[in-house]
Amino acid sequence: MSLTYSQYMLRTAIHSGAGTRALVPDLFRGLQAKRIVLFSDRGLEQAGIVEKIKEIFALTPHGTGPELAGVFLDIKQDAGSKDVNAALRYAREISADGLLAVGGGSVMDTVKGVKYCLHHGLTDIKEAIPGGLLYLSWPEANYMPIPHISIPTTAGTGSEVSPIAVIYNEDIKMKTNIIHPFINADMAILDPELTTGLPASITAFTGFDALTHAIEALASPTATALTDAYALQSIRLIETHLPTAVKHGDNLTARMEMLQASMMGITAFSFALNAIPVHNFAHAYGALFRIPHGLANAVFLPIVMEMIPTLYLPKIQQLAQALNLDTKGKDKETLLQDVIEKIKNMQQDVGLPADFKDYDIKSEALEATITAVKMDPAALNFPLSPELITAVGNRVIHSQKVSI
Repeated sequence: MSLTYSQYMLRTAIHSGAGTRALVPDLFRGLQAKRIVLFSDRGLEQAGIVEKIKEIFALTPHGTGPELAGVFLDIKQDAGSKDVNAALRYAREISADGLLAVGGGSVMDTVKGVKYCLHHGLTDIKEAIPGGLLYLSWPEANYMPIPHISIPTTAGTGSEVSPIAVIYNEDIKMKTNIIHPFINADMAILDPELTTGLPASITAFTGFDALTHAIEALASPTATALTDAYALQSIRLIETHLPTAVKHGDNLTARMEMLQASMMGITAFSFALNAIPVHNFAHAYGALFRIPHGLANAVFLPIVMEMIPTLYLPKIQQLAQALNLDTKGKDKETLLQDVIEKIKNMQQDVGLPADFKDYDIKSEALEATITAVKMDPAALNFPLSPELITAVGNRVIHSQKVSI
């Protein structure tokens, strides 16, 4: 364990349990917000989730709690700067003083971008991230006193508690990042009843997003005992409960445990942040080919572990145990192969693909992935060679083993 500086900041208050969405008006009242804007997306509107949240405010007696001043729903999957800027304009138009994010990672990251722009007086989120990465810490980072609550409707990104906002820049076709210790929500509501209608495929790949967070946190050269504790428990919960959540979507216990696993996985990831090659590939391919982030992580995870074994070997015994594998009498290399096989079996069990053949990515497009992977902010701490990037690319588009 390194004795160099590290930080671990659990800033978001977490309220968990079935029906906890009913707390939202009172929580905003405690945060002294009066005019709330609800941010979500059209899919959740069609699923009835938006109406469930609106009803809570309607039940609040007039004058005794905050007002739901407006609803903004035009946020796309893998939201970009245009979504953030449109949401920002809406929040200003209705004089909102409280932000409520209800949705997956795209909605929650959009609201983080809105909060940052409101606090700093910006009209375009791209002004904040001109080079693709804004990383602020002490003492440059400061508290943003805008009441902010997030309610995740997927168990994957953990964006409700993370100090990271990922926002697609349409101009340069790159997923840009804001990392800021006060950009996450003041409070998070983990209500499993809001996730039971999630389709099996989305449940599966968002669950693998959470698994990737936890495994990359565990493997990180800057991991600590604190991040390891969260990462390992996240992995245990996902191994146990993801198959049930996928196959029996109305199982509230599995849904609740997956929300907890997602929250713990991203917390470990955020504060062990260093070598994240799986995310590096997922960001690049997501930006180039518009592959959903969780699906990209799911496909890349076992392949990257095969191609960069030295990153995962130091803690492979703990990882194998967390995945409920027998470790007795096995060397590290054998355990790594067992872990990779277990992840592939989990991938297959929840109905996820092993490659991107459905996206019809041509071999000639691999040249562009080299630049995209190397330019992604994730490459700063753990750069990947062009040969490795190409070899991994051949695996995911052709579904065949390529050596380097």
